[in-house]
Amino acid sequence: MNTFGPTEAATPEEYIAAIDEPRRTDIQSLHDLIRREAPNLEPHVQSGMLGYGRYHYRYDSGREGDSFVLGLASRKAYVSLYVSASDGKTYLAETFKDRLPKADIGRSCVRIKRLSDVDLETVAQLVRDGAAAHEPRTDAGRSSGSS
Repeated sequence: MNTFGPTEAATPEEYIAAIDEPRRTDIQSLHDLIRREAPNLEPHVQSGMLGYGRYHYRYDSGREGDSFVLGLASRKAYVSLYVSASDGKTYLAETFKDRLPKADIGRSCVRIKRLSDVDLETVAQLVRDGAAAHEPRTDAGRSSGSS
């Protein structure tokens, strides 16, 4: 399994086991990194990929749904790391373009051809920042759990 689409995997372990080498090792390494850097985000299989954490969104149009905070998928030519975080103007992943020059980054998706192409500490920082963007805030004017 190396492409996005339906999967029969019910658990993250089954998802990873179904991936061909050498990609399986890269996905396992990124999975371990995400679990280490964002331990409060529960891993699950969603939309044919690995998801970490869950959140509910609602647009001004009224459209709403549930998604993952971080996502990880094996694609045909690369690994995709999804980071669902934005300040309303800029997607968090896009702010890492200069620190991950060999990755192809667009909006919330970081596409990595080979794990050896990226600095893993930088990826870890992106994961930490993405997870932190979804933590309840208690700053001025907001109470914990507010949207």
